[in-house]
Amino acid sequence: MKRILNLAEIGLIILIALAPVFASFPYRINIFLSWEGAYRMAEGQIPYKDFGMPVGYMYWVIPALFFKIFGVQMITLIKAQAFINLLAGLSFRSIFKSLQVDPAIRFCAVIVFCLSYTFFNYWPWYNHTVIVYELIALAFLFRFISNKNPGRLSLFWPVLAGIFVFFAFFTKQDGGGLALLLCLALLLYYSIVNKRWMGLGTFVVAFLLTAAVIILPLSTYNFSYWFNHGQPPHSSRISITDILKEFFAGSLWIKFYLLVIGLLVITNPAKWKEQWKNQPYMLFLLLTLGILAEATIFQVTSYVPVDNNIFFHSFAFVFIISMLASRIPIQFNTWKPVVVTVLGVFLWWSSVYWKYVERFVLKPGSESYSSTRHNGYEYADVVNKNTFMIELDTTAIPLSQWRSPNLPVFHKILLPGPTVDGIERLMKMKELEKKDPVVLNMTELTPLAAAVPFRLEKGPDYPLWFHKGVALFDKELIMFTGRIKNNHYDLVLYEYIPYLNNFNPYKIRETLMENYRKVDSFPAPRNPSAQAWVEVYVRR
Repeated sequence: MKRILNLAEIGLIILIALAPVFASFPYRINIFLSWEGAYRMAEGQIPYKDFGMPVGYMYWVIPALFFKIFGVQMITLIKAQAFINLLAGLSFRSIFKSLQVDPAIRFCAVIVFCLSYTFFNYWPWYNHTVIVYELIALAFLFRFISNKNPGRLSLFWPVLAGIFVFFAFFTKQDGGGLALLLCLALLLYYSIVNKRWMGLGTFVVAFLLTAAVIILPLSTYNFSYWFNHGQPPHSSRISITDILKEFFAGSLWIKFYLLVIGLLVITNPAKWKEQWKNQPYMLFLLLTLGILAEATIFQVTSYVPVDNNIFFHSFAFVFIISMLASRIPIQFNTWKPVVVTVLGVFLWWSSVYWKYVERFVLKPGSESYSSTRHNGYEYADVVNKNTFMIELDTTAIPLSQWRSPNLPVFHKILLPGPTVDGIERLMKMKELEKKDPVVLNMTELTPLAAAVPFRLEKGPDYPLWFHKGVALFDKELIMFTGRIKNNHYDLVLYEYIPYLNNFNPYKIRETLMENYRKVDSFPAPRNPSAQAWVEVYVRR
């Protein structure tokens, strides 16, 4: 049974990670950022020298490497994320293998992890990658902590843990900083109980040396200006008020898990001193509480998308089930409880796969309703759960009307039909026929740089993306408006999203309307909201 479960959990991790590689996907909101950083690095550009950004560059290393191996296509980002998901699943499994969690419980926890965290993360995003680097660091750390007779060679594990915690920090400061605190807490407990401090010291030294090796070469550029540690022109995202508000007004699952864990701790038959000296138990408890604390903070500091922090479910699940199994007569060395738990997990997380069941098995929409139009909107004659709301966004484009542009860079990637039509018109513009056209692309269609192609502008003052107050500040705003006033660009693509606050600075759009001529406009590739447009400007 143990061997079957080991093979099954590895197979599940591989299957869930690699399955998206063989599918086609609609263009994802904000994926332009993943493309832009990876493409620039794959082209040999150096972060902070050729472009600036408020985070570290470790997020783009894997996608850039995959661009080098598999070619510059959007689908390559899916392949890179498949590799990242594979690392995440194997690291999660390794952590609980080191903690000697029952193989059957660990198998069920892997299912929770795959369904709740891996299944829908098929595009790379830094708020996910930072957690993956943390999981890798924790896997190495627990390889060291679980060694009952550590020697000098075992210090290799905290070295690797320190390196990957810095990789996490240099992907996203909030998640990486929380990963550092969690690892330090685990190592501090281990050092106090065992009176061995080499592991903690080695970890800290490895973290600091990695930071020095990576940051010092960048210090000659504008690193201190760009990297956001709360200094002007950046602003800190850490707000105790927001964290408390989100925790007490929401966070229902986190608070439920804390309730159950609290009950399990206070009803532990062992005395407090015995619990403190029980290393596997205490390390398991500290890890679980640390992950829940991290998820509480992370949901505030990294709020897009809203489900960034759901990695905590699998950690809480495996701790609670493990503690319950040690106190109630459930024998997980037989198939019956394993099957029941697996079925329960699939029922619990049915929301992540049900839409695919509907699409390919139940096929909703076969029931048709007659409709009438009133004041420009369409109303179904039958009022029920599916029809009582009226879609007021008349610009929305159904996914059935999305298609792939006839450009290699967009292979297997779907965009709204009118967006594809707009790209086709754009590719025929005379401004792009000249040698080395000067283009400012402030849209989510960043792969156009490779499709046209045109050279990307670069420099220590050039932002990787254009979100005002996040990656572009007053100095850069003055630079771009000045270039527009001086007719520096042959063509400018501006994405106008009125419902997002300065996603691209409105001041730049105002300057374009005063100094350039808008010759085209088509829907931006955004779903579910389509109230956004790509505007095309040329010199007057």
